[in-house]
Amino acid sequence: MKIILAACNAKYIHSNLAVYDLQAYARQYQQHILLKEYTINQQKDEIMKDLYEEKPDVICFSCYIWNISFVKELAEDLKKVLPSVPFWAGGPEVSFDAEAFLAANPAFDGVMVGEGEETFLELAGYYVDHRKSLEQIRGIAFRKENQVLHNGWREIMDLSKVPFPYKDLQDFDHRIIYYESSRGCPFSCSYCLSSVDKKLRFRSLDLVRKELQFFLDHKVPQVKFVDRTFNCKHDHAMAIWKYIVEHDNGVTNFHFEIAADLLREEELELMATMRPGLIQLEIGVQSTNLQTLEAIHRKTDFSRICQIVERIHSFGNIHQHLDLIAGLPYEDYDSFHHSFNDVYALRPQQFQLGFLKVLKGSLMKQMEKEYGIVHKEKEPYEVLSTNWITYEDVLNLKKVENMVEVYYNSGQFENSLKYVETLFPDSFTMYEALGRFYEQKGYDCISHNRLRRYEILLEFIESLKQGDVQKGADALVLDLYLREKLKSRPSFAKDQKAEEKKIWAYRKQENIPKTAHIQVFWDGRVLLFDYEKKDPLTGNALTEEIRL
Repeated sequence: MKIILAACNAKYIHSNLAVYDLQAYARQYQQHILLKEYTINQQKDEIMKDLYEEKPDVICFSCYIWNISFVKELAEDLKKVLPSVPFWAGGPEVSFDAEAFLAANPAFDGVMVGEGEETFLELAGYYVDHRKSLEQIRGIAFRKENQVLHNGWREIMDLSKVPFPYKDLQDFDHRIIYYESSRGCPFSCSYCLSSVDKKLRFRSLDLVRKELQFFLDHKVPQVKFVDRTFNCKHDHAMAIWKYIVEHDNGVTNFHFEIAADLLREEELELMATMRPGLIQLEIGVQSTNLQTLEAIHRKTDFSRICQIVERIHSFGNIHQHLDLIAGLPYEDYDSFHHSFNDVYALRPQQFQLGFLKVLKGSLMKQMEKEYGIVHKEKEPYEVLSTNWITYEDVLNLKKVENMVEVYYNSGQFENSLKYVETLFPDSFTMYEALGRFYEQKGYDCISHNRLRRYEILLEFIESLKQGDVQKGADALVLDLYLREKLKSRPSFAKDQKAEEKKIWAYRKQENIPKTAHIQVFWDGRVLLFDYEKKDPLTGNALTEEIRL
């Protein structure tokens, strides 16, 4: 008997914690269980061939919004060559409409709904040694003759009973490791499936410490906690943060999704002592419109968030990622404009402008008619319009999102953007104008290298017919050289032939290494870029203003 747990991830660097947990929990049947990970970027024929040649007796697919269409199409054809093999689906994308999913997808024989460890263990037992009938297994919906039976959802389990899923890390080179120290969420955000399960539970700290040490001993580059609100229980979060500080290996980075307004002074004081890059924080703001926050049942104090984010920023050692969601109820275009500026002013290292996804099983899905939400029929069910924003608004926000991703989130244009923003009433208006410029010039349909992005930004500055183009060019050149010593000087940099002798004399006198670069700017400044000394958080070269 061979049961395959199949995961189709969004990218190669991702891994699927769920299937590893299922495999670990059903360890008594480990000789019968094979885990296979693919990506949605692979050819379906390649995956079909691989699964077929394994000669499986059962295949269980892990389903999410990023892979559900891919999985359904794969299963439809795979069933033709493996007609007698039962196909099962599990995961959030099939749990909340299991009967409808089975009705629409005849290739599948059943669905595991909700939390899957105990359900999969019993399902494996059903196929290997027939311990229970399908009718006796809670947490599944399945076909029986010409009908679909649903056995109801299983009670949630003790998280500490799930065995540690990682043993051999050889298969995780250049991939993100995902880890879970809690399940559930104390909050009730209407757009999120975590709000459906109100039974928050935590993994034993003794187990967590032991498992974190495993990652530290193996010098895993990044461990991403999937806890929905990591710091919702102060003692739990503090114990983990203390452990990784005390056992820091100088390499591993830990990613946490937190509620910034819940952080206490004790936690902040500890964060201030952390190695740069030890942790990174993802903070969901979503909106600063009070009516919107009330409608989505999100209780946050934005003024407190601002204080905390700015305090952490002052430490200079922690990467912060802040999120906004466009398309929420009561948030029109002008309101989102305001929310954008509020969050942007905090200058996080990453600023994600996302769009509402109306997920099956969420409260937002139940409210879509009341809020006039129109969304895409297929995953990821992204908003197209609401009572407050039009599709045209959404398209304009998409332009802003693209420009933020290219220019802000790349971290390569910090000084350039700060200058361009001075030419506009606010940051949102600047990104709007830049997005329109890209569209008018046809640049939005073309892939551009890094230098070309700088040239386009300078072209944009020139098109505004205001400000100082040379000052803008200086900011661009500064950003370029902060990241790398260029092989050839950009066309918009100041010609420094007149200073070459002085530069060489300075290099010789100060014994400046060849790896360093000296640049003369339009405004008369002369900067030394030392690439052997870089900011551990930004990767930028250490700079020093010098006199020739």
